[in-house]
Amino acid sequence: MLWSQQGIRDGTPRDNILAVPMTDTSPSAQAVQLEIQRAMSGEQRLLIAFEMSMFGRELARERIRREHPEWLETEVARELIRLAFLPAPIQRRCDERSRSLPKD
Repeated sequence: MLWSQQGIRDGTPRDNILAVPMTDTSPSAQAVQLEIQRAMSGEQRLLIAFEMSMFGRELARERIRREHPEWLETEVARELIRLAFLPAPIQRRCDERSRSLPKD
């Protein structure tokens, strides 16, 4: 199953995440990765997770800048936050909610 096909919060697909396999790593490479990770301290694993998060955030920021070169840095930051916490455009989310409400 592709991880993006399963909704993160409500069981619905997220449009801003590309469909990718859970892993493209061979089982033998996964075993080596696991061995290395188990040898790391909690602090080391946390630092790697933080670095990966920052890298992903910077990739998203650069995509926003490329799509909207005229935006100020505050607008880029606002869009980055919106994408992280409200991935669907507000109007579409409202339309989806109104369709799910019981009809009178």
